Amino acid sequence: MTLIAGRSSAAWTAEFPLLADILACRPVFWPNPSRRSFAEVEKRLPVGREEAEEALARLARFAPFIAVKFPETAGAGGLIESPLVETSKLKAALESLWKKRIPGRMLVKMDAALPISGSIKARGGIYEVLAVAEDLAFRHSMLAPGDNYSMLAEPRFRKFFSGFKLAVGSTGNLGLSVGIMGAALGFSVTVHMSADAQVWKKDLLRANGVIVREYADDYSFAVAQGRKEAEADPACHFVDDEASRHLFLGYAVAGLRLGAQLAGLNGRPEAGRPLYVHLPCGVGGGPGGVAFGLKLAFGDAVRCFFAEPVNAPAMLLGLYTGLHEKASSTAFGIPLQTAADGLAVGAPSALVCEMMEPLLDGLYTLEDRDLFTYLALAADCEGLKLEPSALAGVPGLLHTLEHDLLPGDPEKAVHIVWATGGNLVPRAQWEGYVQKGRMSAA
Repeated sequence: MTLIAGRSSAAWTAEFPLLADILACRPVFWPNPSRRSFAEVEKRLPVGREEAEEALARLARFAPFIAVKFPETAGAGGLIESPLVETSKLKAALESLWKKRIPGRMLVKMDAALPISGSIKARGGIYEVLAVAEDLAFRHSMLAPGDNYSMLAEPRFRKFFSGFKLAVGSTGNLGLSVGIMGAALGFSVTVHMSADAQVWKKDLLRANGVIVREYADDYSFAVAQGRKEAEADPACHFVDDEASRHLFLGYAVAGLRLGAQLAGLNGRPEAGRPLYVHLPCGVGGGPGGVAFGLKLAFGDAVRCFFAEPVNAPAMLLGLYTGLHEKASSTAFGIPLQTAADGLAVGAPSALVCEMMEPLLDGLYTLEDRDLFTYLALAADCEGLKLEPSALAGVPGLLHTLEHDLLPGDPEKAVHIVWATGGNLVPRAQWEGYVQKGRMSAA
């Protein structure tokens, strides 16, 4: 018998009844009983406001370099940001599908359209690469306070960074962000990729001069291999998706920036009119960082929910059982099989579990067929190009209604579905996703 933290699966299920559905891979909704007021817990969190504000400042320092190296960002002055769009046609289609009216507004945060690497990982992954580059340049007197960082695009910096290495374990999108930015600066980059990674992502990395190591195993194995190889090389920095503060802070910047976009759409949250944000979750760094940034910006006026595939409920298992990073989907007997490659993770981040335990409002799971149905609706109704992982947050609109989580006037509710990736998916492959979704909805 396989034991989980010294107990059998049956013993865990006896204490945590929702596990019966989770282990049977049935969709569930779990309201977090440990959630507390942000003011009550902020000072006790392991990551603080000052660090998030420094991340915002670091990205501003690098903006001139990014504008030079990636011309698609020049119009925004080197800012890596995505649009926030209202999706009333998609909302109407969902109401028809669910046969239920959903009060309030539905917005989609299009991180799929983030420049450079086309996913939410362009926030955390790129930020960590820039933080490492800045530290190295300062320590070797290549940069000084007040310098214009556009100089990092000069050949002398590329030669300098070529003496250093970056490594990361990834199901795909984080590898793209670290690989593309790392290679642009001149680093030698190795991406350790799990069996879930899409072929096109591996091909794109190799086209950018990145070394790709492939494994016929899951995400956790790829991360472990990458960490082991990097530890043996003092010139190599490992981007640790399971524990990195830099990644977490890069994502947090998104939450700090959202206020201006909401104000432009007359949707800034208030105490009596909270904002509901629905975030796809893998290991947890992306949604955890965004949720933290949102809490810094709006406090308790924002409600954050994570969404996971039924076959990869890593964060749900970690928070629900209290095992945190010691919870493993595979140990509980759940086969890690999902088309949502960005969410195909067996165990959650320890840092994110600690951060989210008092902050997260709830978590829900959904089946792959629903991801494809929502993907097709988003394409047909709004022309949005997304990958399956990016649609995980959609059923949050229904869950908040059915579980009576809309206080005050429900008509004033504002929902944001965080669309995490898809812009770089090859057209033919994406059209296949859409066709599959249309068939599943028929």
